[in-house]
Amino acid sequence: MAVRPLGGYPARVTAPVVDTFAGIGRHTTFYGRVLLHLPSAVVRYWRHVLKLIGEISFGSASLLAGGGTIGVVFAMSAVASTQIGLEGYRGLDLIGLSPMTGLMSALVNTREIAPVVASIALAAKVGTGFTAQLGAMRISDEIDALETMAVPSLPFLVSTRMAAAFISVIPLYLVGLFASYAATSLAVVHIKGQSSGTYDYYFQLLLTPTDVLYSLLKAVIFAVIITLVHCGYGYYATGGPEGVGRAAGRALRTSIVTVTIVDVLLTIGFWGLRPTLPGLGA
Repeated sequence: MAVRPLGGYPARVTAPVVDTFAGIGRHTTFYGRVLLHLPSAVVRYWRHVLKLIGEISFGSASLLAGGGTIGVVFAMSAVASTQIGLEGYRGLDLIGLSPMTGLMSALVNTREIAPVVASIALAAKVGTGFTAQLGAMRISDEIDALETMAVPSLPFLVSTRMAAAFISVIPLYLVGLFASYAATSLAVVHIKGQSSGTYDYYFQLLLTPTDVLYSLLKAVIFAVIITLVHCGYGYYATGGPEGVGRAAGRALRTSIVTVTIVDVLLTIGFWGLRPTLPGLGA
C-alpha cells in the first residue's frame, strides 16, 4: 500500500512531528483559557472551589487517599529534611564545620528542598487525581453533557481546580516548610548531639523573610504548573480507561520535569548565579 507523501516525506514520518506540535498548541491555548476564566470561575462557582479546597487539603474517598495532601507533604518534607540534617552534619563534620549545619538547613530547606518536595507531593497526590477525574468525565461524555446543559466545562471543571490549588498550596507549603525545619533540627540536635544554641544561632543567622517569601512564591508557581498540566491531559484524554491511565502517567512525567527545570530558572532569577549568604557578608 502506497504511503501518501507530506511535503516530500512519508506521512508516517511527519505525522508524529505534526501531532506533537498540534498537542503543544492545544495545551498552550488550554492554559491561556483556564487562566483567563479564573476570576469569573471563583466568583461564579465559589462553593465548588471551597469543596475542592477541602478535598485537596484533607482528602476524600473520590480524589485523595489517606489523610489528604497535608499529611503527605508533612511526611515527605520531614523525611527528606531528616536526611539533609544527618548527611549534612556528617559531611561538614569531616572538615570540622559541623557547627554550621544550622546554616545549611536554613539555606537548603528554604531555597530548594521544601518547594520541590511539596510540588512532587502535589503532583503525585492531587495532580494525578485531577487527571483521572477529568479523564473519566471525558471518556464517559460527562464533559459534553455539561456543555449541552449550557454549563461551560472549562471554567467549571478546570479553572475552579486551579483556584483551589492556588489557595490550598500556601498553608500546605507552610506546613511542609515547618516540617523541614523541625526534622532537620531533630536530626542534628537530638540524634547527632549538637548544641541547640549553636544550631539555632547559625540557622537564624541565615534564614531571612525574603528567602521564605521567594520559597513560597516557588511553591505557588509549581502548583499552577502542576494543575495546568494535569488538568490539560485529563481534559483531552482519549482511548477509554487505558487512555486515561496513559494520560495520568504522561502528565506526571511532564509536570515533574517541568517543575525541576523551572526550579533551576527561578533559583537563578531569585538568587543569581552567585548567591549571597545573609549574615555572613558572602
